[in-house]
Amino acid sequence: MPTVKFLAEQVNLSPSYLSDLLKKETGKNTQEHIHFYLIEEAKNGLINTDKTVNEIAYNLGFEYPQYFNKLFKQKTGQTPMEYRNLN
Repeated sequence: MPTVKFLAEQVNLSPSYLSDLLKKETGKNTQEHIHFYLIEEAKNGLINTDKTVNEIAYNLGFEYPQYFNKLFKQKTGQTPMEYRNLN
């Protein structure tokens, strides 16, 4: 799973400066952008594959599928299975 530190290193910025810069330009910090990306990838996996929720979570870099489920529900208002069943 990408981290703020990893992304900052890729663009030769400090993690806090990268977050501040993104916040100023987009209204979202680096961690929010990472979460958005992960949730969008998860949505694609839930709709376009037959992989289990746990497989999708592991493929996205989540060590614990429970954390993935919690984050997904927090960001979408639905569990991954609810999202899959409604789409």
